[in-house]
Amino acid sequence: MRVSSSHPAYLELLATGELARRVERALDELSPCRVCPRGCAVDRRADRIGVCRIGRRARVASAFPHFGEEEVLRGRRGSGTVFFAGCNLRCVFCQNWEISQKAAGEELSAAELANVFLWLERQGVHNFNWVTPEHVVPQALEALLIAAEKGLRLPVVYNTSAYDAAVSLELLDGVVDLYLPDFKLWTPELARRYLGAADYPEAARAALRTMQRQVADLQVGPDGLARRGLLVRHLVMPGLLEETKAILKFLAEEISRDVYLNLMDQYHPAYRVGGERYPELNRRLTSSEYREAIAYARRLGLWRFAR
Repeated sequence: MRVSSSHPAYLELLATGELARRVERALDELSPCRVCPRGCAVDRRADRIGVCRIGRRARVASAFPHFGEEEVLRGRRGSGTVFFAGCNLRCVFCQNWEISQKAAGEELSAAELANVFLWLERQGVHNFNWVTPEHVVPQALEALLIAAEKGLRLPVVYNTSAYDAAVSLELLDGVVDLYLPDFKLWTPELARRYLGAADYPEAARAALRTMQRQVADLQVGPDGLARRGLLVRHLVMPGLLEETKAILKFLAEEISRDVYLNLMDQYHPAYRVGGERYPELNRRLTSSEYREAIAYARRLGLWRFAR
């Protein structure tokens, strides 16, 4: 599963003019908005605010070389993360709620966002990493086109909650090199309670199938850096091992037993969890819960664990 090529996928689309056509199609999805599974249908192209709390222009909370991502992404020089403000989910345990729920960040034009991408490349990062991009796919593509025309050559990491619309993923086919979805919950009832979206599990399953079809299992270059493929994250949560097991079973049986998996243990109570409404989540994960999750993954034949 090692490859030598490091050319980003979108260069071929740029050369044929297809990237520019994708941008126009993506912008059309803003009016009425169908960019994410919410389908809130507001006219974001006219700068009306959607469920995500974002209008025509993307908001960026921060952008910097990130050394906390998976080793295959961060390498020695970091992953160039762009943290988009706003979100189409309402996770009660969100650790970045000021960015996601208050949409704290700077509103940028396409040209200004393109300059952010180019600045990250000048910092020497290995890739640039769109964090929480589900609701700003048109804006990100618009900026990518400008940056690519100015010489951008970094691969794209699409770092998502997996609450993505089919139309957005179709527009990203041949653009994204590395998909990094975080599959959160399996059952609609818990997704409604903790994420504010009962249809999340269905949307996430469909999204992961599409991502796997587009880029396949993760391929790593001789330098140890990811080149292309799917890397799945899942945060193991206290008391929700059955959710974890259902997600792992889906990955093993419907995605690939060779899927690259980051089974995360860093859950801690945050945002709205500290009150009385969600007492079941108001504790940290135990070491025995995490060990059971890892053991179950191995029993299913999953073996490629991220560091």
